Amino acid sequence: MEKKAKQYFKATGKKLLSFLCFLGLWQLIVTVFQIKVFILPSPVAVMKALFDSRYQWWDHIFATSGEIILSFLVTAVVGVGLSLLIAWSKFLNKLIMPIIVLFNSLPKIALAPLFLMWFGYGLVPNILVATLIAFFPVVINTTTGLHEVESDLLDLVHYLNASKLQVFMKIRIPNSLPYIFAGFKIAATMCVVGAIVGEFIASSKGLGYLLRDAQAFINTPPMFACLLLLSFLGLLFFTIIGLLERICMPWNFKEGGEMEQ
Repeated sequence: MEKKAKQYFKATGKKLLSFLCFLGLWQLIVTVFQIKVFILPSPVAVMKALFDSRYQWWDHIFATSGEIILSFLVTAVVGVGLSLLIAWSKFLNKLIMPIIVLFNSLPKIALAPLFLMWFGYGLVPNILVATLIAFFPVVINTTTGLHEVESDLLDLVHYLNASKLQVFMKIRIPNSLPYIFAGFKIAATMCVVGAIVGEFIASSKGLGYLLRDAQAFINTPPMFACLLLLSFLGLLFFTIIGLLERICMPWNFKEGGEMEQ
């Protein structure tokens, strides 16, 4: 346990040192070349904006985080549910997959004005946009995992007279877990993108709204602060999914924490 703790703190220290070096280099470039603030603000200016109470950061962070979490939950439930239907029946596969591909091929930002007209400003259109952007990787990854089962194993359970439901519950779904979590990791970051797209079009609060408002006044420090917070939120949700993956599939990781090949 002590060895693992040392390894964790050592890895975290290296990442923190790299980030501080990046900030130092950024500050040095802005200072030496005297770059105008509306072109590239310094890290100091960004930090000042980040702690400026005029921007009501916490209200916008909570609004965007709520949209990300809700859109991810909808994505996970709908995506995995559709994948189970697709893998269960060849007829449903032929019926559902073309519709999914059709919706995925549509430019999501073009659908946002329609959602705005149908549902008005608020939470619903932002969640719908984020869900449409994020759910396709979940469907594809989960469906692939449900089908990627060794034929010898299927032959064995069929020889033992296992029902179709038993094969799904005991073989296909456990086998698909690595694929499901891979899709979830992609969806976690894409939900961040989707929430911001929705806030750009149909929102009166959130980091996307604040970013759009700062862009209108060419106020770059809060714009960079928004980007920094969005990066942090994406990293946070990705890390949470990784922790859930370790909890659900501890056998899939080595003792050092690395994933088995």
